[in-house]
Amino acid sequence: MYLLPLTSAVAAINSAALDVDAIRVGLHLLAMAVWVGGQIIMMALLPVLRSAGESVPKQAAAAFARAAWPAYVLAVATGIWNLFAVDLTNASTGYNIVFGTKFLLVIVAGAASFVHQRATSTSLRGASAGIAFLASLVVVVVLGAMMAH
Repeated sequence: MYLLPLTSAVAAINSAALDVDAIRVGLHLLAMAVWVGGQIIMMALLPVLRSAGESVPKQAAAAFARAAWPAYVLAVATGIWNLFAVDLTNASTGYNIVFGTKFLLVIVAGAASFVHQRATSTSLRGASAGIAFLASLVVVVVLGAMMAH
């Protein structure tokens, strides 16, 4: 009588086994969470960082970059790995369009972030940050969700 729930629980765990696909997707989601989530946190903290001193925002951005760029590389690598897990010969035209758009926006986000990091003018720094964030957000929230279904 008490063994049945335990047997069911073990069967549920076995059916949800951690496999290579789960690891690949999990790493991809973790990388995107760091990349996009970090941008959101940096934007939220920017007024406080500015009030703490002129060099503080730059120091915080450098610290964030040490986590963000490896996350970006991991997101790209696992994204390519995800592509190899799809049978592209059977993929719909819609899937290919969404993937192509996502890939293009990933490049735009990385390039804009790179420009943002090296910009010396305030306007270029702001514009590039905005472009990087919007591209990243569309990649994760819109296109990522579309590809997941």
